[in-house]
Amino acid sequence: MPQNADPRAQQNAMHALYSDNHSWLYTWIRKRLDNQFDAADLTQDTFMRIHSRQEADKIHEPRAYLVTVAKGIISHFYRRKSLEDAYLEYVALLPDPVTRSQEHAHIVLQTLEQVDTLLNDLPHNVKKVFLMSQIEGKKYQEIADEMGLSLISIKRYMKQAYVQCLTLMEDDFFE
Repeated sequence: MPQNADPRAQQNAMHALYSDNHSWLYTWIRKRLDNQFDAADLTQDTFMRIHSRQEADKIHEPRAYLVTVAKGIISHFYRRKSLEDAYLEYVALLPDPVTRSQEHAHIVLQTLEQVDTLLNDLPHNVKKVFLMSQIEGKKYQEIADEMGLSLISIKRYMKQAYVQCLTLMEDDFFE
């Protein structure tokens, strides 16, 4: 929280923002989602995100600000749902003894979400090279030939992707 911010003013501004706009935001989100429960969750997530930033007293256009924050949260929701659906489709293809517990599924989904975020942070060619190597199982020379790049560039891209992965793993380890 900024040094000069008055906690009481913050609390009052957040309360006013919430009470004046909760129903409106819920309705706005509900029109964009498949069910009311997800809409209720994402509405709360939007207010929680704003509350955590502790800048409610600086918002001049509340609805525009709420929509901007909510759009990011909705985008994240759909990206996570897409990953979850793909994982569930994959698990459905496995024989029953391979099926894991709910806890294991949650851990896998959380990991997939982190990998997705990591990959989206990589430059396009680095991401493409990494996926061709790790998902498609292609050798570095095959990738170089297919993309019209030098073998050294492919190795450099892979190193960049691995460093990003290790950074993610290190961040998780020390949390």
